[in-house]
Amino acid sequence: RQHEGPRRVKRAWVIPPISVSENHKRIPHLLVQIKSDKQQPGGVIYSIKGPGVDEEPLGIFSIDKFSGKVFLNAMLDREENDRFRLKAFALDLGGMTLEDPTDLEIIVVDQNDNRPLFRQDVFTGHVVEGAEPGTCVMTADATDADDPDTDNAALRYSILEQGAAGMFSINATTGEICTARPGLDRETMGVYNLTVQAADMSGDGLTTTATAVIYLEDINDNPPEFTKEEFSMEVEEQAAGVDVGKVFVHDKDLAGSPNWLAKFTILEGDPEGAFAIRTDPYTNDGVLSVAKPLDHEARDRFELTVSVQNEQPLEPTAPASPRALATVRVRVRDVNEAPVFRDNPRRVSVLEGAAPGTPVTTYTASDPDTRQLQTLSYALLYDPADWLQLDPHTGTVRTKRELLHPSAFLQGGWYIALLLARDDAEPPLSATGTLSIEILEVNDHPPVLQPPDGVVCGRPGRGGSLLLGATDDDRPPHGAPFHYQLSPQHPQLARNWSITRFNGEGYPPNHFPSPLPCPASPTPNPYLRPHATLPAPPTASQTPPVPPSPHAPPCPHPVPTRALPAVLAGLGAARVRGRRRALRKGLLQRSRDDMRDNILNYDEQGGGEEDQDAYDINQLRHPELFPPRVKPPVRRDAPLSSATPLAPRKLPNSPSDIEDFINEGLEAADSDPSVPPYDTALIYDYEGSGSVASPLSSIVSSLTDEDQDYDYLSEWGPRFRRLADLYG
Repeated sequence: RQHEGPRRVKRAWVIPPISVSENHKRIPHLLVQIKSDKQQPGGVIYSIKGPGVDEEPLGIFSIDKFSGKVFLNAMLDREENDRFRLKAFALDLGGMTLEDPTDLEIIVVDQNDNRPLFRQDVFTGHVVEGAEPGTCVMTADATDADDPDTDNAALRYSILEQGAAGMFSINATTGEICTARPGLDRETMGVYNLTVQAADMSGDGLTTTATAVIYLEDINDNPPEFTKEEFSMEVEEQAAGVDVGKVFVHDKDLAGSPNWLAKFTILEGDPEGAFAIRTDPYTNDGVLSVAKPLDHEARDRFELTVSVQNEQPLEPTAPASPRALATVRVRVRDVNEAPVFRDNPRRVSVLEGAAPGTPVTTYTASDPDTRQLQTLSYALLYDPADWLQLDPHTGTVRTKRELLHPSAFLQGGWYIALLLARDDAEPPLSATGTLSIEILEVNDHPPVLQPPDGVVCGRPGRGGSLLLGATDDDRPPHGAPFHYQLSPQHPQLARNWSITRFNGEGYPPNHFPSPLPCPASPTPNPYLRPHATLPAPPTASQTPPVPPSPHAPPCPHPVPTRALPAVLAGLGAARVRGRRRALRKGLLQRSRDDMRDNILNYDEQGGGEEDQDAYDINQLRHPELFPPRVKPPVRRDAPLSSATPLAPRKLPNSPSDIEDFINEGLEAADSDPSVPPYDTALIYDYEGSGSVASPLSSIVSSLTDEDQDYDYLSEWGPRFRRLADLYG
């Protein structure tokens, strides 16, 4: 079989595009008649499908199914649909396809039925004044909904109105607006309003209009000018920071802009800078003010040369100003001025105990008003102790009564008084001067030994010691610190007696290395008095911490008293430690235990703040007033036994027995085989629950407690500072 080529479509079934004008009003309107070449004996049935038939928009087109005529049933709008593509079908009476579907294209022909439209009603543009011709400002463009390929959408632009000057032009095809002439001046006309037109059909069709507003931007082409060449003003002397007056200027440039804002400078007539000038930001005028107080007596007139210019540099093409300089004449008016104490405050010195009538100083003021005849008078304004008298005419100050130490009116040895100087003008003015008088200390009091006598006890081979101090009513440098020495009139004392400084805080004890018998009754020792005229360590005037009683009994058991500071230091450390823990735990508020200076009975190696057997330190000072304990101590620190000592320990009868008392307790603790090792926590005695302090163990072992910090002991005074140095 031969290959069959493509089937040829018959010409009658090929339908060319059909054109129809929009807005056609004669409807129904025959567009075309389609016809199939395959005619059947019974006839052909024709149909069409597509937009405008069975798709939106519906009902625009229809066909006669027997004749094949296609009709337009509604008006067309090209701006909505510019063409329609349909399909045509040919069927026999039985519904069988006779022809393949063919395309039916209907083109809508445009009509000039749409006016041009500007994109906005008002166009706004800016251009600087003085712009060259041809400077483009903005574009006023429009659109047309008609077919852009026809003259229906061919637009042309023009300026209908812009005033008589004709400063702007517009491009007819693009709508771009540019300057047409030179000479744009904002000061002459700052805003231009143009009426712009757009027309289709190349300018002969439909038209529309819009407004173009053009603002001229200011440049600094006008310099500021003074309104006149001379200004006159007045100001009172001694007035600082006040405004004297204004100098007025005028500038044609845009108000409020840098091209308008003026800047003033004082060129001549004020070498000392007594005046200042600033710009009023609202009026642009210059405000002259006084920068430094003026003195009429020194200078009563000023002639200033002031210049003005803009903040913004002037344009090179701008003309020079004939009024860029002005002369300002200022007259200084004389007023009454207050007197002045040149030396204020005045500091003078007077010896303590100066007799009444002793001259102190002559304290006078001066009157700045040298061109006025005025007289000054003086008065005491403040004399709290009524110590002074003043001559009202000469200003001479004398003592009225004896000046002595101490006095509540002295501040660090200084006495403060105030003097008033007044002139006789109308109204009168006054000034106040401060007189500071230093009362110089005089060495008129000898030091006094504290205590005046004491008892020193020791054992063979070991000396005793005594803490001494002194007081002096004089202030430094005639008071403390003191120097202690054995009487130089008795050099033999140096063989058996020595005196050394106790610590750096001025508690010097008398140290006696040689053994001395204890007297039956204490007698004052005249050789222990300090020499009054020699210097001494600071704060030595304080009383020793434990002064010996002048009525102490003989020493039946001599104890070297130099061990007493160590005993007090150890007990102080335990007490400090307990107080610190109590403060941290907040247990000192309303504690049932007395936290005062108590020394606890440690004969059973126990006790603390809650030990009910604690006794006051007066038991050490006066043991004869307190009976010994009757209740035997109970040991609770032995883990396997609760044995108690064979007999209760005897309390010390005198201060000298303290060392033996402690040594015996230490020996009892060390020789007891039932207690734990040396550096372990011991249960000394049951103190009840909630103790405000920890048990007193070895002082050395407490150093390992991370909670301990002994540096604060240095703030407790000289007695604890040494302890802070050892354990801090």
